[in-house]
Amino acid sequence: MSRISVRGFAVASATAVTTVGAVVGVAAGGTPAADDNNFEAAAADTTLLADIPAGQQAQVQTASLTQQADAQASAADAAAKKSAEESARLQAAKDAKSKKADAEAKAEAKRQAAEKAKKEEAERASRSSVRDASSFSAQGSYSVADVKAMARQMVPADQFQCFSNIVNHESTWNYRASNPSSGAYGLMQALPGHKMSSAGADWQTNPATQIKWGLSYMDSRYGSPCGAWSFWQANNWY
Repeated sequence: MSRISVRGFAVASATAVTTVGAVVGVAAGGTPAADDNNFEAAAADTTLLADIPAGQQAQVQTASLTQQADAQASAADAAAKKSAEESARLQAAKDAKSKKADAEAKAEAKRQAAEKAKKEEAERASRSSVRDASSFSAQGSYSVADVKAMARQMVPADQFQCFSNIVNHESTWNYRASNPSSGAYGLMQALPGHKMSSAGADWQTNPATQIKWGLSYMDSRYGSPCGAWSFWQANNWY
């Protein structure tokens, strides 16, 4: 074998070999090149590629490429595994968040349903405790205190203040209040007054009949006396 002298060229940057010529591996990244002053000294202690027989040179180069390919494949596998793990983690977090939102929505719906049922039960209990207009004995006349007392017994407790606010504005609790120009009459100033006959023939003289009609009117048109009062506040009529 003839020695090919290549001044200043060593394979250490691409292939690691022992000083006795035995090939031990190929560096994937390579060793930083020596500067000009140290290059020949490094080359003197390093087996040149030309010192290796031609057949072995091919083997060294093939081994280097194989190792590089294996390293790249391992790196790709590791990156793919890491990416898959991260995707799984993100999906798990997304699923957990979705389940939490669903659970919270169901709990809120359940809470609202319970509150609605409780409110409806309270309204039923309140209405069942009120007296009907026919349960009051007829009198020749009624004071404001008498009329308010009747209303407290006929109007559900949670609606009484709203009902009272409207009556205060409309008639100041005078069951004989009359508006000559419009024809409005009674506690609620029904227009025309004779509409209250649907609650009883004594609508002109019996405040209980007027209260009965007023409750029916407010419930059917506004849902409740408080609904009627909200409308009255916005429009000054109901």
